[in-house]
Amino acid sequence: MRRWEHFDYEERDGVATVTFSRPERLNSLTFEVYADIRDLTRALRSRGAEVRVLVIRGRGRGFCSGGDVDEIIGQLLKRGTREVFEFAHMTGECVRNLREMPQPVIAAVNGVAAGAGAVLAAAADIRVLAESASFRFLFTSVGLSGGDMGICWLLPRIIGLGRATEALLLGGKITSQQALAWGLAARVVPDDRLDAAVDEYVAALKDLAPWGLAMTKEMLNRAASSDYSSAIEMEAFTQTLLMTAEDFREFHAGFTGKRKPEFRGR
Repeated sequence: MRRWEHFDYEERDGVATVTFSRPERLNSLTFEVYADIRDLTRALRSRGAEVRVLVIRGRGRGFCSGGDVDEIIGQLLKRGTREVFEFAHMTGECVRNLREMPQPVIAAVNGVAAGAGAVLAAAADIRVLAESASFRFLFTSVGLSGGDMGICWLLPRIIGLGRATEALLLGGKITSQQALAWGLAARVVPDDRLDAAVDEYVAALKDLAPWGLAMTKEMLNRAASSDYSSAIEMEAFTQTLLMTAEDFREFHAGFTGKRKPEFRGR
C-alpha cells in the first residue's frame, strides 16, 4: 500500500483505520483528502482477504466538518463547469466505493459530522456515535442542493423519506440521541467509550466469514433497486454460491469438531 499523506492510516490485524487528522480545522476536507479517500477505498476493494474491516474516525473535537471553506469552496468559485463536475464526480466516487467495497465499514463519530462529513458517515455500514456527536447536512445552507454524493438515495433508506426530507431541506442539527431513535446510529456511548464500542463491533465482524459479509453488502445494495421477485432470485443465486464455498464447509467442520471455524473468505 502507498503512504497516505492527507489523513492518518493504519493497518493492524486485518483492520484498516482512517483517521481524519486536521483537528485545528475540525477535520475539514480538501481536494487532496477526497482524492486519497477515493484511491484508498478503491484499492481496498481488491484486498478483502487481507483487510477485514475499515474504521473511519476523526481526531480532536469532531469527526469531519465537511468541505473546507477556503481550500475547496473558495477554489471551486474560480473553476469552470467541467472542472466542478469532475470534483463532484470524485466526491461521489468516495461514497460509491464505501458502499461497494466488500469490507464492512464502521464510522466512529465524535463531535460534529457536517456536510460531506455527514455523508461519509452515512455511507458506512455501521455508525457508532459518542454522546457528543451530531449530524448536519448543510448543503442548502450554502446555497446548494441538499442532494450531494448520493445522499438523497442513501439517507431515506436509513431514516425514512420524511425525516430525510426535513434533514436535507433544513440542514438542522441531529443530536446523537435523535440519530439513535431515527436509525442513523447503531449505538450511542459516552465519549470515553467510543473506541471500546468500535472495537467490539470490529471483533464481532472479524469472527464472521468475509465473503458472507461482502455478499450481504452486495445484496443490500442491489435489493434497493430490485423488485421483490428479482431480489429473491438474486439471493438464491448468491446463497447457492456461498453454500458451495470453502467457508461454509469450514463452519460445518468447526461445529462438528467443537472448535471455532477459521474463515478465509473462500
